[in-house]
Amino acid sequence: MPTTVKDYYQILGVGKDASQDEIKKAFRKLARKYHPDLNPGDKTAGEKFKEINEAYAVLGDPQKRAEYDRAGTAYEFPGFEGFKWPGFEETFDFGDIFGTRFRAAEHYARGEDIRMGIELTLEDAFTGVTRPISITRTINCDACNSTGAESSQSCPACRGTGKIQTSKGFFKIAQTCPECHGSGRKITSVCKKCGGRGKTVYTEPLKVKIPAGVDDGSIVKLKGMGNAGIGGGPAGDLLLEITIKPHPVFKRKGDDIYVQLPVTFGEAAFGAKIEVPTIDGTAAMKLPPGTQGGQRFKLSGKGFVSPKTKHRGDEYVDIKIVVPKDIPESAKEAINKIEALYKENPRKGMRRQ
Repeated sequence: MPTTVKDYYQILGVGKDASQDEIKKAFRKLARKYHPDLNPGDKTAGEKFKEINEAYAVLGDPQKRAEYDRAGTAYEFPGFEGFKWPGFEETFDFGDIFGTRFRAAEHYARGEDIRMGIELTLEDAFTGVTRPISITRTINCDACNSTGAESSQSCPACRGTGKIQTSKGFFKIAQTCPECHGSGRKITSVCKKCGGRGKTVYTEPLKVKIPAGVDDGSIVKLKGMGNAGIGGGPAGDLLLEITIKPHPVFKRKGDDIYVQLPVTFGEAAFGAKIEVPTIDGTAAMKLPPGTQGGQRFKLSGKGFVSPKTKHRGDEYVDIKIVVPKDIPESAKEAINKIEALYKENPRKGMRRQ
């Protein structure tokens, strides 16, 4: 019969109705608190750290969490159906059930991601740009090969195996050695370069290529350029979050661009061929006679190129009729004649009854 029942929800400090995101946040908070690198020599923290990882290995996986919820319990050893319980790599030998053996998987985790913000102009976002940046991240110590030891000896507690064997009734269970955390080696002299942490902090200059078409809030990922992993795990990623500066002329919505174009009364009344600014130059546009203020025209294919479809968006031109501020007396009579052309009040129907 199984012996020890564990409440993984209680270990992570969350309720049974917690979302996957809440479980992930709780795990990260506790993992940072009890990480062996931050608690050197603290056996209690080391055991707590393993327990937290064991809980997250189950609750962090929706399928395993569902199995756990259905069972209602978690055991310190697997059953006989061949089920591979989280935290164990190799388990049982059906030819020797009473000598069932399994090896606790050493802690192995991907490094944390690093987030940075990069501000671009709208033109930079349109063309793409290469930017020099500087990042500070943890890397594996090359002096000790990330072991944290300048010198070490075989761990006396586990005799270099990395495992401590205990008995649970008829079952023999091999657990990770709490003294050496499964490495099989005991540090006799810590590495001077990393202070026994196995990692060093490194500031690195980089040139990053921002692809054309990025938008405000886009994330550009540089794989493997985050912090070093744990137990030989892969490094995290560098995540560059894009912010686009407001543009004095253009506004962007998706792959389309919007611009408000000032025109004279004469250009609107008689029609004209005018030049319109675009993100990559200018375009000629024919303004028809009788153009109204606020009227919108479309310049096809003058927007951004979509990174996904490679199709180019459009530019929308909103007309704004500009009236001169200082009108000479000689022009007032001509304007009065134009006013007489209005057959009806342009604000008719707007007055409240």
